[in-house]
Amino acid sequence: MSALTRFLGDSPLRILVKLLVVSFIVGFIMSVFHWSPWDVWYSLRDMVLHVWNMGFDALGNFAGYIVLGAVIVVPAFIILRILSFRR
Repeated sequence: MSALTRFLGDSPLRILVKLLVVSFIVGFIMSVFHWSPWDVWYSLRDMVLHVWNMGFDALGNFAGYIVLGAVIVVPAFIILRILSFRR
C-alpha cells in the first residue's frame, strides 16, 4: 500500500470519483436554492459575528445572574454557618 493510498484511505482514482460525485450533488443542490459560494461564505461570517457579539452579551448576563443569585445564596450560607456553629 503506497503512502498516498494510506493517506487518502482509498485509491486516488476512487477518491477522485467520490469527490466528483459529491461535488456534483452539492453543486446541484446549491443551484436549486440559488446559493453561491459567496453566499455560504457571508452566511458563515455573519454567524460567527453573531455568536461573537452574543457571547459578550451573554457574559454581561452571566455576571448579572451571579449577582442575582448571590443576593439569596450568600445570606443563606451565612445563616446556615451560624446555625451549624452553635451545635
